[in-house]
Amino acid sequence: MFKRRIKRSYARLIADGIYPRGGWTRAVSYVLHRLRRLPDPPHKIARGVAAGVFVCFTPFFGFHFFLAAILSFVIQGNILAAIMATFFGNPITFPIIATLAVDLGAWMLGLPGGMQLPGIVGAFSNASIEMWYNFTAMFTGEVTHWNRLDQFFETVFIPYLVGGIIPGVFTGLAFYVITRPVIEAYQKGRIKRLKKRYEKRRQADVARAENADKLR
Repeated sequence: MFKRRIKRSYARLIADGIYPRGGWTRAVSYVLHRLRRLPDPPHKIARGVAAGVFVCFTPFFGFHFFLAAILSFVIQGNILAAIMATFFGNPITFPIIATLAVDLGAWMLGLPGGMQLPGIVGAFSNASIEMWYNFTAMFTGEVTHWNRLDQFFETVFIPYLVGGIIPGVFTGLAFYVITRPVIEAYQKGRIKRLKKRYEKRRQADVARAENADKLR
């Protein structure tokens, strides 16, 4: 009933992930609208948002939705809010997050840093190809190679994982502090609007009933 009549192709899905059809402004507005209308207390929604934003600073690409849901469940946040908050990780923010996390992690671990974004992207790409090759090699009898994966984990993945913790925590907390009062104010305003609308309807019903009595 709620499915698309014409399914989107994989190419369309990828393109929408890079740049939504309605633009980033409309996409952000949609996410904010959905967050405000979630049926949960503001503090739970804000916790979910913080969890989703924090997960964006981890190198577990492809698992951010899953990790955000788990972390939100652990801290008793709103899981749907956490999943929607992973929208914070997008083609605009990921270059900043990746470069910052890898450089900071390399500095914390005493490793050579200064890796640029193309190098980080290339490392993840090569690691994915290597893992797929080694997986298929188990069924084809080919010789597996792990040298590039060892280098990837040592120079990119581990620094990314370690370096993303501090900025991820601070950014998540910042979003919690910002999101909670905003959602609380919206929910209170919405309740007032609903009460006002109900009162108008009640007064209109009373007026109609009185008019009906007069006509009898």
